[in-house]
Amino acid sequence: MVSSYKDLVVWQKAMNLVVLTYRVVKLLPKEETYALSDQMRRAAVSIPSNIAEGQSRNSTKEFANFLSIAKGSNAELQTQCMICVYLSYMTQEQAQPILDLSEEVSKMLSSLIQKLTTKH
Repeated sequence: MVSSYKDLVVWQKAMNLVVLTYRVVKLLPKEETYALSDQMRRAAVSIPSNIAEGQSRNSTKEFANFLSIAKGSNAELQTQCMICVYLSYMTQEQAQPILDLSEEVSKMLSSLIQKLTTKH
């Protein structure tokens, strides 16, 4: 039984994703400080934040809803990371660790949502 959101492996991995994101946005040009890099940081922070908030709510339905929001923020982060590659702000190799971990988090979120919504 999970007693805290901190016990959830998906939350732990999402926290690692935040760290990776904060490191990689430092590669972006200064003119992106208040645009793309800010958006990427907000999207990354939103993922574990929504997992934590959802797990702390009173119902399974609310938890699943917050996990869905986290999944959306994760997709937003993936898209923004790919935009950085397309604009040559970073290489594919620099972006890949975020994209890989983000994909893993996405699968974990989907699995957890599935488990929560199919419970009887």
